[in-house]
Amino acid sequence: MHSNGKEKVVVEVVAAHNLMPKDGEGSSSAFVEVEFENQRQKTQVKHRDLNPVWNEKLVFHVNDVADLPYRTIEVNVFNERRSNNSRNFLGKVRVSGSTIAREGEEMPQLYTLDKRSLFSHVRGELSLKLYLSTKEEVKQVINGGGTGAVVSGGGGSGGVVSKKNKKMQHQSGNLVVPKQMGSGQENSKMGLGLQNNHGHLKPVEPGPGDIKPVVITTVPGPVIPTSGGGAAVSHHGGVNGGGGGHFRGGFSNDYALKETSPHLGGLNNDKTTSTYDLVEQMQYLYVRIVKARDISVFGGGGEVVAEVKLGNYKGITKRVSSGHAEWDQVFAFSKDTIQSSVVEVFVKENNNKDDFLGRVWFDLNEVPKRAPPDSQLAPQWYRMEDKKGDRSNPKCSELMVAIWFGTQADEAFAEAWHSKAANVHFDGLCSIKSKVYLSPKLWYLRVGVIEAQDVLLGDKGASMNMMRYPELFAKVQVGNQVLRTRIASPTASRSLANPTWNEDLLFVVPEPFEDYLMISVEDRLAPNRDELVGRVILPIGNIERRFDDKFVVSRWFNLETHESKSAVRFASRIHLRASLEGGYHVLDEATMYSSDVRPTAKQLWKPHIGVLEVGILGATNLMPMKIKEGKGGSTDAYCVAKYGQKWVRTRTVVDSLAPKWNEQYTWEVFDPCTVISIGLFDNSRVDKSPTGRDTRIGKIRIRLSTLETDKVYTHAYPLLMLHPSGVKKMGELHLAVRFSCANMFNVLHMYSMPLLPKMHYVQPLSVSQLDGLRYQAMNVVSSRLSRSEPPLGREVVEYMLDHDSHMWSMRKSKANFLRLTSVLSWFVAMTRLVETLMTWRKPVYSTLFLIVFTVLVLVPELIIPCGLLTLATMGMWRYRCRPRHPPHMDTRLSYAESVHPDELDEEFDSFPTNRTAEIVRMRYDRLRSVAGRIQTVVGDMATQGERFQALLSWRDPRATFLFVILCLLAAFGFYLVPIRWVVAFGGWWYLRPPKFRNKLPSSVVCFFKRLPTNADSML
Repeated sequence: MHSNGKEKVVVEVVAAHNLMPKDGEGSSSAFVEVEFENQRQKTQVKHRDLNPVWNEKLVFHVNDVADLPYRTIEVNVFNERRSNNSRNFLGKVRVSGSTIAREGEEMPQLYTLDKRSLFSHVRGELSLKLYLSTKEEVKQVINGGGTGAVVSGGGGSGGVVSKKNKKMQHQSGNLVVPKQMGSGQENSKMGLGLQNNHGHLKPVEPGPGDIKPVVITTVPGPVIPTSGGGAAVSHHGGVNGGGGGHFRGGFSNDYALKETSPHLGGLNNDKTTSTYDLVEQMQYLYVRIVKARDISVFGGGGEVVAEVKLGNYKGITKRVSSGHAEWDQVFAFSKDTIQSSVVEVFVKENNNKDDFLGRVWFDLNEVPKRAPPDSQLAPQWYRMEDKKGDRSNPKCSELMVAIWFGTQADEAFAEAWHSKAANVHFDGLCSIKSKVYLSPKLWYLRVGVIEAQDVLLGDKGASMNMMRYPELFAKVQVGNQVLRTRIASPTASRSLANPTWNEDLLFVVPEPFEDYLMISVEDRLAPNRDELVGRVILPIGNIERRFDDKFVVSRWFNLETHESKSAVRFASRIHLRASLEGGYHVLDEATMYSSDVRPTAKQLWKPHIGVLEVGILGATNLMPMKIKEGKGGSTDAYCVAKYGQKWVRTRTVVDSLAPKWNEQYTWEVFDPCTVISIGLFDNSRVDKSPTGRDTRIGKIRIRLSTLETDKVYTHAYPLLMLHPSGVKKMGELHLAVRFSCANMFNVLHMYSMPLLPKMHYVQPLSVSQLDGLRYQAMNVVSSRLSRSEPPLGREVVEYMLDHDSHMWSMRKSKANFLRLTSVLSWFVAMTRLVETLMTWRKPVYSTLFLIVFTVLVLVPELIIPCGLLTLATMGMWRYRCRPRHPPHMDTRLSYAESVHPDELDEEFDSFPTNRTAEIVRMRYDRLRSVAGRIQTVVGDMATQGERFQALLSWRDPRATFLFVILCLLAAFGFYLVPIRWVVAFGGWWYLRPPKFRNKLPSSVVCFFKRLPTNADSML
């Protein structure tokens, strides 16, 4: 195979030293297995050698060299056991792609072998050389014992593998599977060619170098498809013959979660980055322009600006008066974009861009470095040189400047002007800064409208009073939230002027309490025609607050009527009971994704149990979200994370499909069974003509209870979005997450506590109330955050709070049905197992079960202990198969890969619909068909329940008579015969061999199916 010019990753396995003996005879037959981007290769086996030397080159395809620092090479050392065709684990090494050198610069590195689990017995070192090469070629070898046959194939036809080669490969063969990286459509079309190539190995002695490996591994994926009639090669080394390949299980590896481990600050033992130990360190040059003095401007007035120039980057301050030139602005230049060794600061007149009044320049080699724990660098006065470069003139102006090298941990980082935002217009600069937002503290306001007294009808109502009864109702308004009571019904004990309602209305109000509570009594004259009878306005801050279910005293309030201005002897009154509920938690997000479950009142809060730290590293392979003139597709991405009341927003990285933020945030955790949501958006306010709405790119959720304590999870999460055309991967979001706690007992104690505060159980709210209140809370939060600077748009808040989670979707209905069938699959499995035992298809199992069943019946004290012991044993056995990665968006679980296009179009339809009548009619008929099946199932369930009720209803007198007689006989029988013998006889009878069975249904089943139901009475 000729080189195609693409660089390959070469892993040269040099040697190993002091391996653990695993063959039972004081030695080991070692071989090395290397895996990189779902490609796996093996070295030859070195028999009975604890210090083997291989000097073998293993070559791998690499899709994008720029992503190499986020990839990892996993190297495992095994001992071959020929007796049973198995292998023993000798150790593993994980090497970061950032340590891979260029060809000609490679050096052998010595790695210490690590354990695979807590009980692994591992020792020794492994020497490797890793480098990029364009000369080496990927070898596709299926090798048995190191001397197997080489399989090759063309691009159009797949390779043919014999059964002998399959067996040899299964035992100890080399198998290389290059994974075609790209879009899902390309993966389905591209074939897998196996080529023959022999490389020449050069012996290299291992060196004494010692570095720490960095972990970047990918989650095992599905079968790689092949073209034509080729064989499908799995990631685990198996070869499956067949026609056109397809993904096993229908799950694309492109949507899988990937584990990464970049150079985090906490892993480098760098004390200067201890507070930012979950992000990569980023170097910046900071220039702080404070003020200037003694500026001489022609004419004695005008405005001046300061300009910072570093190579092709220019930063300009705001305009100030020359007589009072104070800016106090900071400019940050990323170290990887520095194009010059000198930074210049100019002071210019506002209307003169070419000429300057003075200049100060600094040599970057002389700029000091500042660590975050130190205080801020004090600015100094520098004499500026004039146009001729002369500073000796005592009349020269002076500029106060501070310049230093720092990291993103610097206090000036958040408010600094960044060099990568040089093309952003002035109005959009404020929208690209990182900010922390706090949701307003939300309260439930309960207003109990009891009754009214001496209500005087309005002029229109009084004139119509002879012809109708007044239809009085109360309307309560808080801000833009309006609720109404029912119309008071006339009663014999009360006059028409004294209506009664006795209704509780709930609202969501934020702190500080700026709104007013307005209660009005109105008369319904006609549909959509109401007349105001009287009203009362109360400040919300004066309403009583309660933290439990204590009784709130009601009060009478005078109503302002249409005759209030004239002298009246009495006033209409309304009886109210109002309180601010501090014992509830105001739900502003979906209950299943709640990030905070504390009550509103701070007096009821308990101490936090842990700390959640999230490092937002960056994103890769983002889809272009907009088209810019002269630049093509581009994305101005920023991240938003929400947990509890705290929202964080990273800075916007302009014009980048692979942005890097490296920002770290911390939250206090009060309950481990909560979820943090992180979304990615495209900033629309960066453009000169902003559209006003930020485009969503993707969102992920992480449940804290699925994270191990004090462990750093570094993964690349796929950003999946559902579009009308189907599911699309919008990119990958790289995060570092750590959940730590000081006292594990407090965390475990939380699992025994109620999920919601006490008031949710003492005075529970209905489901419809919670839905309406959640919508109100979302409106309050979005309106408050949109008033911040920079504003957090309503579209961002709605997407983060899952505002449309309650909308109908055929796809979600099918997904939930599949989830339900998966949950009930254990019941189906147990039913099939009992059927297998009952039919004696496996006589040994049936006999053993009968023996165990008899023992448990005779010794019933063992039933509960044996059941609990079985559950404990299953739990311990499954510990080794526990999930090692946090859950992520699953397209297969969401039923997003095989959904019908029309169902997607229906899901993205607005409410109410805007589709044509034909489409709506077709969807309505489809919904009727689905509802008809559900109706049939519900009817069948009701039929079975009514048959149970018919046993004693005497609706069928003969059947009820038989049942009563059988119950009497059974009562005497159970009294005379010990219960254990009855159970034993029943079990033996139920599990009797097929020879003693009858294919007809039993008499009990026949009797039950003959019972009457209410279906006979239905129309």
